[in-house]
Amino acid sequence: MLAVVQISVRSLVEYVFSSGSIDAEFRSSKALRDGTKAHQRLQKQYGESDQHEVYVSAEIAHEGLLFVIDGRCDGLLNGTDDGDMLTVDEIKSTSGDIALIEENSYPVHWAQAMCYAYMVAHDRGRSHMRVQMTYTQVDTEETRHFVREAAYDELEQFVQEVIQNYYPYAQMKFDHEQRRNQSIKELQFPFPQYREGQRKLVGAVYKTIQDGHKLFAKAPTGIGKTMSTLFPSVKAMGEGVLQRFFYLTAKTITRTAAEEAFYLLQDKGLQLQVVTLTAKDKVCLKDEVKCTPAHCEFADGYYDRVNEAVLDLLRQETVMTRSVIETYARKHRVCPFEFSLDVAYAADAVICDYNYIFDPRVNLKRLFEEQKRKTALLIDESHNLVDRAREMYASELHKSVFLTLQREFKGASKELHDAAKAINAYFIALRKQVGDREMMVESGLPESLLVHVEAFIGVAEKELARSAGGNPVSAVLLDAYFAAQNFVRISKLYDERYVTLAVNDRNEVSVKLVCLDPSHLLRQMGKGYRAHVFFSATLSPLSYFMDMLGAGEDDYSVTVPSPFAKEQLEVFVQPLSTRYQDRENSRTQIARSIYELVTGRAGNYLVFFPSYAYMSSVYEAFTDLVGEAADESQLHVLVQQTKMTEEEREHFLSAFQAGAEMTLVGFAVMGGIFSEGIDLVGDRLTGVVVVGVGLPQLGPERNLIKDYMERTGKNGYDYAYVYPGMNKVQQAGGRLIRSETDHGVLLLIDDRYLQPRYQRLLPEEWRDYKVLPVQR
Repeated sequence: MLAVVQISVRSLVEYVFSSGSIDAEFRSSKALRDGTKAHQRLQKQYGESDQHEVYVSAEIAHEGLLFVIDGRCDGLLNGTDDGDMLTVDEIKSTSGDIALIEENSYPVHWAQAMCYAYMVAHDRGRSHMRVQMTYTQVDTEETRHFVREAAYDELEQFVQEVIQNYYPYAQMKFDHEQRRNQSIKELQFPFPQYREGQRKLVGAVYKTIQDGHKLFAKAPTGIGKTMSTLFPSVKAMGEGVLQRFFYLTAKTITRTAAEEAFYLLQDKGLQLQVVTLTAKDKVCLKDEVKCTPAHCEFADGYYDRVNEAVLDLLRQETVMTRSVIETYARKHRVCPFEFSLDVAYAADAVICDYNYIFDPRVNLKRLFEEQKRKTALLIDESHNLVDRAREMYASELHKSVFLTLQREFKGASKELHDAAKAINAYFIALRKQVGDREMMVESGLPESLLVHVEAFIGVAEKELARSAGGNPVSAVLLDAYFAAQNFVRISKLYDERYVTLAVNDRNEVSVKLVCLDPSHLLRQMGKGYRAHVFFSATLSPLSYFMDMLGAGEDDYSVTVPSPFAKEQLEVFVQPLSTRYQDRENSRTQIARSIYELVTGRAGNYLVFFPSYAYMSSVYEAFTDLVGEAADESQLHVLVQQTKMTEEEREHFLSAFQAGAEMTLVGFAVMGGIFSEGIDLVGDRLTGVVVVGVGLPQLGPERNLIKDYMERTGKNGYDYAYVYPGMNKVQQAGGRLIRSETDHGVLLLIDDRYLQPRYQRLLPEEWRDYKVLPVQR
């Protein structure tokens, strides 16, 4: 009996013709729905006997494997007479200049159409077929047709050659899947026993994947959330429920934790291919990120070498971290970023940032619907996704950029100069309209600006195409082009959950499409995946996060209690005001409270503040106290800086060592790099101080969110300020108790912690606190 390999026509030809995403070059500046509309527009022009979206399939045996190939051809056109040949019509949409497309520009498109033609000819007994490539411009609706005729024998030979070229990869994947599934079958939970509450989370994740729902899991630090989500996902894959899964996270340190979990499972016998995706600017092997064949030898001829590189990597490696990807990228002289993306489509599991799934600019568009149905999303630290989603679904343009372009291309390109000038003129008029109000809010799209921006995109594409031959590319133009693309793309998502914010700030004028509620878009971008698992230690209040992350009525939630004893944590509340108007008066008292805590017991402490400015103010008062003390040499202070490098971050954290003779105090910012995802286990951290209740800074966008939530019947202040703020507090305090043996002290400084609104948002294990007297 032959082993079956099921694959879509599109996936097959993409691999064999090594052309990357089949439509990437065509939909460069438009949302996917533009292509769909273009298809539908052309299909409406078909005759009565013509068909569209025709499902076709074929079974082809080759060297022990049975290839089951299927897909949908855009059109199947009948001739005017019974004897006329059938025509397979393949439609591609573009936002670029359609005049630049020639018949042989894209062999991969012809390959897709010829595979469809073979299947139709085979099923219907046709000796000859006509193959038509139809290209359409999404804005102008201009269309070009290219037609070829092919005999059945010619089509059959072509498809056989495609299968032959795909076979080595298919055989490698088949062999791997046999080994993988057997290893999963034998795999045991990698620890001697489950931690308290861990089995509950593992079971909830497995059931969610089986049933095809979303799970919102509030699971405390120390329970082992990473393994609790990975292990049941792996088991579901071994049973054929999943084809792959993504482990999504926003921070490097949590990506590392996922990689370590996979290494542990590998040590226990698991054979699973997992790849980590790293941002292009971090993984680039060149001193400057310039992704053109003229400037980068790793881009030049990439598609000639990538298939061999992918085969080599997948045959030799399982856990494919950044360093592994870079090693093979150098070996095969391929771009490590594009290489990792190509590997991601073949791997069993992918560790990556949220944006590869949820951001319309960079998401993995080559995951087809049938693949999504067997893919699960594991979303770590998912409390971060709410604000990240607002950023993904927002877009902003600035006047200064287009003024610079207007000046740069004066005399060099009249067309580009005029396009930039039109946008700059719009901003000049907008500045007068906003006037002394500094900002203006509108509930609709800036339609006249969009007209100018779309015209600019078309002109910019021509200029960039001229530069593709090795001529210098204007960095300002390139940045403006991508910003304009994104502005148009986000405008397609605009609905009642958006507002348009115009800001007149001294020498700058900007227009921003502000996403007030990302829940609908998160649902849309996550649509089609089998299961979603949102998990975090601070998914509280659960109802708020389920609402903002797009939960449905039938979705699941689970809350796992803390596995740690109350005796491990001592909590104090110092009821001082940290409100903005009181900060100058209370900063000395706050500094003294911190000083008394850290000098009362030697050890390592982290002190968190809501902003850098506030941190600096209290730090100044704190150092005055340290300077007055006789034992100044026994106290060392570190301060988080803005835009710290990875080396600086590691140096900061490495100072927190157990058993140090000197007391160490680290001043840091809530919501920053040291308040989430770091593990200072045991005596590496003695205590945490949280100053304030973490409220985001008052500002126009937060107030717009508040007003929107009020209009939809929710408590706007809680949604915009209180819940996000207290989440930062929980994250900061959560750095303290990380294992069963940890002990520590937590000091919360703010009088609002005694108010019911904030008390009910404290974790259960924090509520047995002691109130410290206020010194007058």
